[in-house]
Amino acid sequence: MPGLTVVIPTLNAAAGLKALLPQLSSERLDLDLVIADGGSTDATPDLASRHQARLTAAEGGRGPQIQAGVDAALAEWLMILHADSRLPEDWDRRVAAFMADPGSEALAGYFAFALDDGSASARRLERLVAWRCRVLGLPYGDQGLLVSRAFLESLGGYPDLPLMEDVALARRIGKKRLVCLDARLVTSSEKFRRDGYLRRSARNLLCLALYFLGVPPWAIRRIYG
Repeated sequence: MPGLTVVIPTLNAAAGLKALLPQLSSERLDLDLVIADGGSTDATPDLASRHQARLTAAEGGRGPQIQAGVDAALAEWLMILHADSRLPEDWDRRVAAFMADPGSEALAGYFAFALDDGSASARRLERLVAWRCRVLGLPYGDQGLLVSRAFLESLGGYPDLPLMEDVALARRIGKKRLVCLDARLVTSSEKFRRDGYLRRSARNLLCLALYFLGVPPWAIRRIYG
């Protein structure tokens, strides 16, 4: 049975983990779960223990946390997930098929973006993200990332950035080596509903533009919120 380490960066993410961790079981894959925690004071450590996930501590934001999880991984294949993600029912079949293809060793897989909101605004944003991935080759971290350890190491590992680490890695991988797994990874719409779809999307676009203009991620983090 092929092995897969799932790395989940967290910071007080118990609410999301309660739903995600029970989904992480499989008869097709030998799973290794790593919670890369940035100092949670909620029930995150307890949930990790309850679901046989190993906990590793790291500071400095998402990039360093994910790299700490990668360093602790036992398997040769890695899947990076955000804690507020919800996997499709047959996620392990799709992941196992990608891993079994010899051509995938120098590729990275990601899921299609979807929100847990039935509004028209959510559907418009999903279409916009699909365009961004197809045309610009920029899937974000909330779409998951499936990659072999060897390929990730050949890229220099996970970027040591507190924010925009997903964009930096996608650019290193390159559009032609990014493959959509043709399945939806549902993520929380809470930030969009709280801030407003237009305002939140505009803020995210501003952060991306600032990053491309060379503004350091620690400064962009103040705007991102």
